[in-house]
Amino acid sequence: MAADFLAEAGRSAGELSALRREFHREPELGNHEFRTADRIERYLQGLGISTERLLETAVAGRLRGARPGPAVALRADMDALPLQEATGADFASRNPGVMHACGHDVHITAVLGAARLLAAHREELAGTALFLFQPDEEGNGGARRMIEAGVLEGVSAVFGAHVTPDLPAGHIGVRFGKFYAASDTFRITVTGKSAHGAEREKGIDALAAASEMVRDLLKLQEGAPEKRVLTVGTFHAGTAGNVIADQAVLTGIIRTLGPEARKKMREQVLETVLAAAGRSGAVARCDLHESYPGVVNDDSMTRLVEETACSVLGEERVHRIEEPLMMTEDFGFFLQERPGSFWHIGAGCPLPLHNPGFLPDEGAVVTAAAVHAAAAVRALSAPPGI
Repeated sequence: MAADFLAEAGRSAGELSALRREFHREPELGNHEFRTADRIERYLQGLGISTERLLETAVAGRLRGARPGPAVALRADMDALPLQEATGADFASRNPGVMHACGHDVHITAVLGAARLLAAHREELAGTALFLFQPDEEGNGGARRMIEAGVLEGVSAVFGAHVTPDLPAGHIGVRFGKFYAASDTFRITVTGKSAHGAEREKGIDALAAASEMVRDLLKLQEGAPEKRVLTVGTFHAGTAGNVIADQAVLTGIIRTLGPEARKKMREQVLETVLAAAGRSGAVARCDLHESYPGVVNDDSMTRLVEETACSVLGEERVHRIEEPLMMTEDFGFFLQERPGSFWHIGAGCPLPLHNPGFLPDEGAVVTAAAVHAAAAVRALSAPPGI
C-alpha cells in the first residue's frame, strides 16, 4: 500500500479538528465517558467499521481488510481530569471542574482519524485493524479491564501514543525499551502509645517515628543505578499540641523503571519502614498496592514506528527520546500481553500536562492520525519479528 497518509489526513483536517473540539468541549471523568463512547461508535459505524461496547464506556472498533492477514490494535484513552479549564478557547469545557488537560481528546481523535484513513483503503488492507478506546486511564486503569474482557484476542501487535509539550506540533518522539515508570502506592500506619507531653518517657511517639521514617524513605532515591522516585504525599498525626501522638498515617507513591527495580524498591521500602518503627518501639504496617506496570517498548515495534514516521513526516521531525520518564501510564498492561510501542505526539504547547491551560495544537491530530495509520499498515504487512 503506497498511500500518502499525511496528505490524506491533511485533507481531513477540518473534520478532525471539529471532532477534537467536540470531545474537548464535553469532557467526562473515568468510567463516565458515556457521551464520548456514543460519539466514537457513531463515527466508526459511519465509516463501515463494526463496534462493540465493553465495560459500559469502552469501545472496540474492528476494520477487516479485503485480504486475510494478522490483526493489530491502536489504543486511545478517553477520560478527562477533575480540573477547571483556563485555556480561554472557544471550545473550552462546558462541564464545570472537568477538563481534557492531558490531551486525551487528541488521542481519541487521532485514532478515529487513523480509522478513517484505513477504512478508505479497506480493499488494499491485508488483515484487521482494531481501534481500542479505553476508559479510566487517569484513575484505576481501564487497560487491564479491557484486556480481561478479551480485546487482545488474535492481536499480534499494539500501538499507542501520548501528546507531549516537549515537542513541536508536527513532530513525534520514540523511545526504545523502558519509557514510563511503574508505580506502586503505599499507606503506612505507625502505632505508638499516647501520653502527656510533659511525660514523653511514658509514651511512644508515633509522629516522631513517622518523621524519621519519611527521612529514611526519601533517602532511598539516592545512589540507585537508575532513577527512582518516592513521594510521601500525606502525613496525618496527633490530636493535640501537648499530647504524644499514638498514631501517624503516611500515604505516597513509588515510581521505578523495570520489574527488577520495582521489586527491589518495594523490598527496601518495607525494610525501611520496619527499621524506623523498631528504633522507637512503635509498630508499623505498610500496605503496598501494585499500580501500573510501566511502559517498556518492544525494540522491533519501536523501530517499525520510527522508520514509518520518518517515511511519513521526514527524519527531521522524528526524535529519539533519550531518557525514560517517571510519569506512569496504563498502556504498559497492553505491552505485557503483546509486542508494541508507545510514542509521543508533539503538542506544540508550552504548558505542562495536567495544567488548566494545556491546549495542544490542532495540527497534532493530523500528524498522529497519519503515523498511526501508516504504522498499522506496516505492522500488518511486516513478517514475524519485525
